[in-house]
Amino acid sequence: MLQILSGFGLLTGASYPFRALRVIKNTPQLWGYLVTPIIVNIFLGITLYAGLVYLGWQLVEDWTIKLSQWVDTLIVNLPTWLSILEGLITGVEYFLDLVLVIILLIIIGFIFAQFGTLLGAPWYGQLSEQLEKIRTGKIETVEVGIIRDIWRAILFEIKKLFLIVIVGIPLFLFNFVPGIGTLTATVGGISLTGTIVCLDFFDAPLERRRLHFRKKLQIVLTSLPASAGFGAVCLGLISVPLLNLITIPLCVASGTLFFCDRILPKLKS
Repeated sequence: MLQILSGFGLLTGASYPFRALRVIKNTPQLWGYLVTPIIVNIFLGITLYAGLVYLGWQLVEDWTIKLSQWVDTLIVNLPTWLSILEGLITGVEYFLDLVLVIILLIIIGFIFAQFGTLLGAPWYGQLSEQLEKIRTGKIETVEVGIIRDIWRAILFEIKKLFLIVIVGIPLFLFNFVPGIGTLTATVGGISLTGTIVCLDFFDAPLERRRLHFRKKLQIVLTSLPASAGFGAVCLGLISVPLLNLITIPLCVASGTLFFCDRILPKLKS
C-alpha cells in the first residue's frame, strides 16, 4: 500500500519535511542558518498571536453564540417524538465550534508563515543554497543586482496577493450556494492556501533561477499530486502554535529538497 501511495506521489511529497529534518539533524553546519530566523519567528509569533488570536477568538465566539441560538431554536421546534435528536444536534454544535477554532489556527499560521518567510528571507536563502549544494553538488544563481532583486521580491508578494483575491473571492461567494457551496468553498480555500504555501517554500531555489511568477505557479501545479502532499503537511505544521516557530525553517529546507529531487530534473530536461 505504501509503495502504491509513494508511486502516486502524494505520500512522497508529504514526506519531505521529515526528510529535511533528518538532513538537518545529520548536518551540524546547517544549524547556524536556523538560529536567527527562529529568534525572529519568536518575536513575530508573540506579536501576531497576541493580536490575531484575540480578534479571531472574538469572531469565533460571535459565530458560536449565533450557532447556539440557532441550535436552541431548532431543538425547541422539534416534535416531542424527535427529542432524541437533541443530543445529536448539540454534538454537531460542538463539532462546528472545533472546526471554527481549527480554521482560525490555520489562518493565523498562514499569515505567520507569510511574514516569517519574508523577514527570514536572507537566512532562509543561505540555508537553501547550502542544502542545494549538499544535494546536487553545486548552486545555480542568476545575478540581477540588488535593486531588481528587491523589486522581484515585492512583485512576488503582490502577485500572490492578486492570486488570493481573484481565486478567493469566487470561493467565498460559493458559501452562499445551497447544498455543496460551503464544502466547495472549504476545499477550494484549502487548495488555494496549499498552493501559496508551496510557492513560498519552493521559492528560494526557484528565485535563484529568476523564474517568472507564472512559471513558478506552473511548477507547483505540474508537480501534483506530490506538491499537494507537501503543501498539506507544511500547512499543518505552520498552523500549530509554538511548533510553527521552528517548522517554518524546516518547511523552507524541505521545499529546497523537493525542488532538487522532483523539479530540477524536469527543468534540465
